[in-house]
Amino acid sequence: MKRATFLVTLVPLVLFVAAGVALAATPTPGAPHDALHAVGPQSAHIVDLWRVFVWTCAIVFGLILAVLLAALWHGPRATELAPADLSSTIAPEPRPTRRVTLAVAGCSVLLVLLIVASVFTDRALAHLSLRDAVNLEVTGHQWWWTVKYLSKDSVSQIVETANEIHVPVGRPVVVTLKSDDVIHSLWMPNLAGKRDLIPGRTAQLTFQADKPGPYRGQCAEFCGYEHALMALLVVADPPEQYEAWLQAQRHPAPEPTDTLAQRGKVLFQSTSCAMCHTVQGTLAQGKHAPDLTHVASRQTLAAGTLPNTREALSQWIADPQKYKPGTNMPATPLSPQDLQAIVAYLGGLR
Repeated sequence: MKRATFLVTLVPLVLFVAAGVALAATPTPGAPHDALHAVGPQSAHIVDLWRVFVWTCAIVFGLILAVLLAALWHGPRATELAPADLSSTIAPEPRPTRRVTLAVAGCSVLLVLLIVASVFTDRALAHLSLRDAVNLEVTGHQWWWTVKYLSKDSVSQIVETANEIHVPVGRPVVVTLKSDDVIHSLWMPNLAGKRDLIPGRTAQLTFQADKPGPYRGQCAEFCGYEHALMALLVVADPPEQYEAWLQAQRHPAPEPTDTLAQRGKVLFQSTSCAMCHTVQGTLAQGKHAPDLTHVASRQTLAAGTLPNTREALSQWIADPQKYKPGTNMPATPLSPQDLQAIVAYLGGLR
């Protein structure tokens, strides 16, 4: 009975060790949404703090399990008919009292050290150099994101896009956060911590990407029915590639060259699409939905819900509620030929 009890109690310790080995494993490089794969100084500070917390708590938990197993192994056993031993309630036990006091004191010291580590991490997060920073403005909507690239030189240099952020590798980024409706929260785990977007208020988030690649962001505050489908892609480009991308975004939408796409442009401007969406350089100047001026250059549709392919775009236009129930975009009644023409037009907006 004694050995069986010991073996059963040993199971949590085995699981604890297995979990520690799994957590210590190196994350897969390039993971699109991984808080343990830091690619910038802000996220690196958070990962370091996480490791301090995890290993401190793991060591304390391991010691508690070890003491429990030792007590079970060495403790006396009694039969069901043996009288209860009440000696500990009558005579003081100085040795166990000292041990418990030391354990409580040790845990208190560790808690204070964890608080100190948190304070120093907050200070480190606030000391990112903002020299030559890229300034963005991100607005949360139900359930998508507006992204504006601000410019000190001219209003005409401001670029607006949606659901995808491009940043240059090695340069700091300052993001001003706003909300158009309810509370959202922007979380880009590979790059920075969470920051809330509160209606009527502005907040600021700073980060820097030191490695090229796409990194997924997500709304981390429940904001309604399609909260889980409110994603954001952050693409860190080499500086030259980023500048080329930014210059291309400042140009109006390219004119369609083939007959089908030209017909699609006419249809787009004459249907309800133009009431909500903007395509720079055309009659479509709606402000209630994502800017589609260069929609074909993005990697996803509907805030990360679908891949940006012509087939997915056709399905999304025909029945958006099927893929994102509750979205404000209504189904657009189009004949197969008209739908094909609009998809051809939008597919050429790079």
